[in-house]
Amino acid sequence: MPDMICMGEPLVEYNLQPVGADGRRLYLEGHGGDTSNAAIAAARQGASVGYLSAIGADPGGDGFMALWAAEGVDTALVCRDADAYTGMYFVTHDERGHHFTNHRKGSAASRIKPADLPLEAIARARVLHLSGITLAISETSCDAGFAAMEAARQAGVTVSFDTNLRLKLWPLRRAAATIHAAIAQADICFPSLDDARALTGLDAPDAIADRYLALCPLVMLKLGAEGVLVATRESRTTLPGFRVAAVDATGAGDTFAGAFHARRLAGDGLMEAARYANAAAALSTLGYGAVAPMPRATQVREFLAAQAS
Repeated sequence: MPDMICMGEPLVEYNLQPVGADGRRLYLEGHGGDTSNAAIAAARQGASVGYLSAIGADPGGDGFMALWAAEGVDTALVCRDADAYTGMYFVTHDERGHHFTNHRKGSAASRIKPADLPLEAIARARVLHLSGITLAISETSCDAGFAAMEAARQAGVTVSFDTNLRLKLWPLRRAAATIHAAIAQADICFPSLDDARALTGLDAPDAIADRYLALCPLVMLKLGAEGVLVATRESRTTLPGFRVAAVDATGAGDTFAGAFHARRLAGDGLMEAARYANAAAALSTLGYGAVAPMPRATQVREFLAAQAS
């Protein structure tokens, strides 16, 4: 079984491209879904990783099975649901960044329930990674997410949680209560600064770190282009981001989490893995879409070597 299991909902992606001379709005088809992105990012860095989810018996699901096979992501824990569909989302861009429109209600992944979980496989992993989206898409998926975390904790598996707040899926008060309960079950959490400000009502990164360190022993507060605040109960350090000519930040935070875990599983120290993940996330913004621009390990190493020279 793989060292890392990512649990969540994959989504077919349609990413709006720059409008052409004829004025047509053209969308680039791709693949997304936060934890699927993280799984692929980890696999591209050389990690042994599998995906736990359900997808439709439809062309979207077929596309994901082909993608995961090509990327080396184990699909033994993926269920094909003939009675549901694979979700999708659209990405648009403006001066304020990128924006998502989702079509996922009743998706195959939202139908997962605790009884569907492969508990033995979870217990044999080294890392279980999931996000707030898994908790938001349905009551049964939320229950399954907490059951998976409980199974991992009982087996001594590292539980990793990314907030990935989506207020189109649930009200802020419910999201905050549920996400904070999940962080309290995690060994490491990956809140973004924007998510954390909305969830806590706090503004300063250090205050946010203090809030989450009361729940979780390792906080990786993602600061976007500014890098990441790595905080433990003993120390904290802000690692600056790498300056690149970014065009699309879709999936950058997921790339960070996947790359970080890949390097930690490979034996890197905390700060070394975080710096590597910073570089991988920066490189992932150089193209459009969540998956296509994700760098592979050779690209990240070459980039880091160039930065050091």
